Amino acid sequence: MDYEKIKPLFFRLDPEDAHHLVTGALQIGEAVPQLFNPWVKRNFVDDARLHQELFGRTFLNPVGLAAGFDKDAELIRSMTAMGFGFTEVGTVTPKPQPGNPKPRLWRHIQEEALQNAMGFNNKGSYHMQIKLEKRYPYVTPIGVNIGKNKVTPEKDALKDYEHGIKAFRELCDYLVINISSPNTPGLRDLQNEAFIDALFDMGKSLTDKPILLKIAPDMAKEEAVALCARAVEAGADGIIATNTSIDYSLVKEPKEVGGISGRVIREKSFEIFDAVADELFGKTVLISVGGIDSGYEAYRRIRAGASLVQVLTGLIFKGPELAGNINRTLLKLLEKDGFASIKDAIGADRK
Repeated sequence: MDYEKIKPLFFRLDPEDAHHLVTGALQIGEAVPQLFNPWVKRNFVDDARLHQELFGRTFLNPVGLAAGFDKDAELIRSMTAMGFGFTEVGTVTPKPQPGNPKPRLWRHIQEEALQNAMGFNNKGSYHMQIKLEKRYPYVTPIGVNIGKNKVTPEKDALKDYEHGIKAFRELCDYLVINISSPNTPGLRDLQNEAFIDALFDMGKSLTDKPILLKIAPDMAKEEAVALCARAVEAGADGIIATNTSIDYSLVKEPKEVGGISGRVIREKSFEIFDAVADELFGKTVLISVGGIDSGYEAYRRIRAGASLVQVLTGLIFKGPELAGNINRTLLKLLEKDGFASIKDAIGADRK
């Protein structure tokens, strides 16, 4: 499939309508997985040099789908067909919620960026539990990204995360605490050390499954590093950096709402990740996300200390062969630099 030829047709549609059109088509393949066999053969790179053991699972390649695309765990087979080595579903909240009023998703085509004010629209934890009971355990690792409902007051936020941990601790390979989306009022206020302490104290008492923290890119570097270090001390098994940005100066014609993702946040995301890695590389698992749309950028994050990388917006602009292309480029770069495997390249710029 030549994505560049059909992309203009998709881009004539409202972004959210285009997403529903694509996911609706993918769900046909979910029901008839044999349809995906040619895609898996073309896109999924399974090379021993890319294998890693993390969180008690084998990651066949380091390129994962970030949370936000498969909000309800309905497209896990599809992501394997697209070549992803792992899938993070969600963000899921305890109760179903419609999200924010439409329109709430915009493209910035020249900048290869998206701006979303979705607001954790999802079918709720019960729906996702049913879906994951049919899929888990799966051939590739599955992460579940959990958040709080919009109507839940900040003082009761811990209860929503407790619900999410209990709901999915037997249905995934790792859990992610999302307190960094800009689209739920007050959510980023939870990015403080007191809440982090309470959160991981509660979470680690409920499950042995890895629990990771996802942070925003808009904090000062020192603040981000201190928060992540505190999270690791409190029991976090990894850090994901970063979520979307509310720096609206990154695009020419921004909406004054929501979070920006894609190529324009590449450097902002890298700078936060690099600062966190400078403090925590070797002490916890680091995952980098934000503006990654090529093997070269993925390799930069890996050399900076990322064991895994995630993409989402790049998938919209580059198409369904992106993960496969990134992995093939990674293999070439590993060979060029004389690394026997990806494990030798992780953090090479910090050693």
